[in-house]
Amino acid sequence: MKKIKPYTIPNHVTEIILESISDGVFTVDHKWRVTSFNRAAEEITGISRMEAIGKHCWEVFRSNMCETNCALHRTMKHGKSFVDTSTYIVNSEKQRIPVVVSTSLLMDENGTVIGGVETFRDTSIVEELRKELDARFQLGDMVSCSPSMHRIFSILPQVAESDCTVLVQGETGTGKELMARALHQLSPRREKPFIAINCGALPDTLLESELFGYKAGAFTNAIKDKPGHFAMAKGGTIFLDEIGDVSPAFQVRLLRVLQERTFQPLGATQTVKANVRVIAASNKDLLDLVKNQTFRQDLFYRINVVKLDLPPLHKRKEDIPLLIERFIERLNRLRGKAVKGISRETLSLLMSYNYPGNIRELENIIEHAIVLCPEGEIRPRCLPDTVTSLASPPLAHDAIDVTLKSVEAGGLLDALKRNNYNRLATARELGIHKSTLFRKIKTLGIDLPEIDGRSNPKKSH
Repeated sequence: MKKIKPYTIPNHVTEIILESISDGVFTVDHKWRVTSFNRAAEEITGISRMEAIGKHCWEVFRSNMCETNCALHRTMKHGKSFVDTSTYIVNSEKQRIPVVVSTSLLMDENGTVIGGVETFRDTSIVEELRKELDARFQLGDMVSCSPSMHRIFSILPQVAESDCTVLVQGETGTGKELMARALHQLSPRREKPFIAINCGALPDTLLESELFGYKAGAFTNAIKDKPGHFAMAKGGTIFLDEIGDVSPAFQVRLLRVLQERTFQPLGATQTVKANVRVIAASNKDLLDLVKNQTFRQDLFYRINVVKLDLPPLHKRKEDIPLLIERFIERLNRLRGKAVKGISRETLSLLMSYNYPGNIRELENIIEHAIVLCPEGEIRPRCLPDTVTSLASPPLAHDAIDVTLKSVEAGGLLDALKRNNYNRLATARELGIHKSTLFRKIKTLGIDLPEIDGRSNPKKSH
C-alpha cells in the first residue's frame, strides 16, 4: 500500500494565516527571547513587532504571570500544553489588559523542540460584561442572587448613611463581619478605621481593657498607656461580634457607653468621648436571650435600632454556584492554580449538601477540592468525605436545570412585582435589555397580567 506523504503548509501561507487571526501569537526560543510576533499581538499590546523581537518575553508583556506562574514556562519545563489560562498584561500605555492564554511547545519539521508558542486573546469586553453582572449580585465582598439577600442589599445604603446602631444576626459562617464591613464602606465614616473584636472570645477583665484601654499603673505590668478599640476606631466603626456571649455585668458597661457615648479607660479619672458607629452581631437570637433573662432588655433595644437577619446557606442555595465561582477565582489567584470550574456532578453534590457551617464551610470545601484538583474541573473525588457521605442523593442533570430555572423565575417575578409589572422598569433594575427580559419571561414560562404597569387598567363599560 502506497504511503501518503503528509502535506506541509508552505511558510508564506502560515504567515498569512497568523497575520489574519484576531488572537495574538508569539514564539520564544530557549533563552525566552521573542522570535515572532503577529499583527494581533501588536494591536493588543501596542508594541511593534520590530520592538518586541529579540527582547525577553517578560519585557514585552509585563504580565502578573511572569514572575510566579508563567504558563509558557510550565509548558517548556514539563512539555505540557495549557489552554485558556486567565491573566493580564500591561500594554504600551501602562493599561492592564485581561487576556486568556494558551501555550504549546514549538517544534521544527524533525520534531525537535526549538522553543515555545503562546496565543492570547483580549477579554476586555467579556470582563466588562462580567463586572456589570457582578455589580447586580455584589455588595462589598458579599455576592448573592437570593431574593432574601437582595432585600437586605436594597436597604443597606440608607442604613449605612444613617449612622444608627445596627444588629446583624445570623448563624456562624453566614458573613456577619462582611455585612458590617459593607455598612462601613457605604457610610460617611468609610475613610476612618473599621475595628472588629469577638466579644465571646475574651473574659470580662481582658475585654474591658481591649475595648476601653488603660492608663499606666492601672494594674501590674501596665507600664504605659494603651488605647482601646473605641479610641482606635475614633471617627470610624467598631464591630462587636458575638455580643450575645457578653456577661450580664459587662453588658452594663456597654449600655452606658451606648447611652452616654463616652467611655472610661481602666485607671483613668476622666471619661473620653466615643465618636464611633457601633455594629453588633450575634449567632444567637438576642430576643430569646432577653426572654430568658440572660441579656439585658435595655441593651437589646439600644443596639436593635436596625436589625439585619442573614439567612443560612441552606435557605439560599441559589447562591451556591455564584459563591463557588468567586472562591475558585480567588483561590486560583492566591494559590497560583488553574482550576476552570466544577463538573455538573460535583455541583449536584454541593447543591444537595446542607452546610451546617454555612458560607465559611463552603469556602473550606472549595479550598480542599483545589488542593486535590489543582487544574481543570473539580470532580466529586476532590470533595471532602463529609460532603459526599452526608449530601442527599445527587440531583440528576435535568433536576439541577429545573431547580436553577425555578430560582431564576422566582427572582424575575419578584422584580416584576416590585415594578408593578412594568417590563421596561424591571429590565432597567436588573441591568438587562428589555428584549432579554422578554426572552427570559417566555423561556421560563412566567405568566403576567395584561397590564404592564405603565398605565391604569382599562375600565369596563
